[in-house]
Amino acid sequence: MNAEYDLFVIGAGMAGITAANRCASQGWKVGIVDTLPYGGTCALRGCDPKKILRRGAEIIDDARLMHGKGVNQNGLTLDWPALMRHKHGFTDDIPGAMESTLKRNGVSTFHGDARFVSRHHVDINGEQHSAARFLIATGARPRPLEFSGQELLVDSTEFLNLEALPRRIVFVGGGFVSFELAHIAARAGVECVIIDHGTKPLRAFDPDLVDLLVRRSEQAGIRVHHSTSVSAVTHTSTGFHVAIERDRATSNIDADLVVHGAGRVPNFDGLDLEAADIAHGPQGIDVFGHLQSRSNPYVYAVGDAAGTPGERLTPVAVFEGKVAASNMLKGIETVPDYAGVPSTVFTIPELNRVGMLEQEAARDGREISVRYHDTSGWYSNYRIGETTAATKVIVDPATDLILGAHLLGPGYSEVINTFGLAIKLGLTTRQLKSVTATYPSVGSDLGSMF
Repeated sequence: MNAEYDLFVIGAGMAGITAANRCASQGWKVGIVDTLPYGGTCALRGCDPKKILRRGAEIIDDARLMHGKGVNQNGLTLDWPALMRHKHGFTDDIPGAMESTLKRNGVSTFHGDARFVSRHHVDINGEQHSAARFLIATGARPRPLEFSGQELLVDSTEFLNLEALPRRIVFVGGGFVSFELAHIAARAGVECVIIDHGTKPLRAFDPDLVDLLVRRSEQAGIRVHHSTSVSAVTHTSTGFHVAIERDRATSNIDADLVVHGAGRVPNFDGLDLEAADIAHGPQGIDVFGHLQSRSNPYVYAVGDAAGTPGERLTPVAVFEGKVAASNMLKGIETVPDYAGVPSTVFTIPELNRVGMLEQEAARDGREISVRYHDTSGWYSNYRIGETTAATKVIVDPATDLILGAHLLGPGYSEVINTFGLAIKLGLTTRQLKSVTATYPSVGSDLGSMF
């Protein structure tokens, strides 16, 4: 069609920016828009700033682990305002740098709310733009909650910009956000409580390792309430009352801050997808495997906005953005390869997964060999004083291929990448054990995990 743009990208996170730059480099006229500053959740409001703040918590925890082993804490504390300034030293320059790069590559940049008005037209701040194709990469937002006072909660974005930490925090939900932020706050001396409505939190991870992590969390001063629901949050003269229910019994928890950590949903606020015949559901836009909308062939979707089998992770969104750009440019239908993608809960220590859970492999009727090790006494953990660490590797004994790997321990977020590579490339445990690693390193433990 005769359109103003060859491609218009809605959402200037890493997936959208990646696709926009790639298509512009091939001579396409590209536009991009976002309501928020350019850079997306991971760089500005999620992964990166979170891990910068976690570094301060790690130092505190490391010193405590080495108490009596040669390190005297001497009143070591976490200076939250200074740590926050350190975070801003990274995040504040990102939006400008991202937008400048896009402009240098010939991409037209817009700021504001986008709204579809037809299959080929989008309205931005009252001005319409036409495009031959659209890429929706709008990410996710905290899912709506159903109890009274839910509007009093702050989300992870607000937590990561707190100028000062309160004394008492309640985290609603037992997923990534609650555990990661609680592990940071607890090392700063905050009283943290996690409310999880399920029987076990972090349900996407190995349940045995989750049990170990919960115990380690409680040792760090984090209380975890299982099978508990929040019925209301109310203001008090000193903060908030969080009303909870468990086994039909009710009680209250006092807090100075209540944080939403109960999951996220695709962010389609204000887009009016129906005006462009874009079918969607709770998991995102209904797309074919190659990321093209089933109902509107001029639309592609990636990341949290797309109903794909991919994990809701930034690296997945980015490679989906690359695949979508390639498919649009070449007129092909490549399906992203989701094999061997690891995920990590950056608690202290960190919890990791790649591939299948033990129960998933069993449900598939596979014959499996489970290699479990308590690694808390291994040299790499003894060296730093960590007493909670374990690994579980799921192997197909017929082929010697790794079906899944589950690791809880310091530094294991680096080791899990090797397992991910092995699953993606079809490497056997014998091949991995044949590698000579630098020693002593955490990575050198890999062969012993089989």
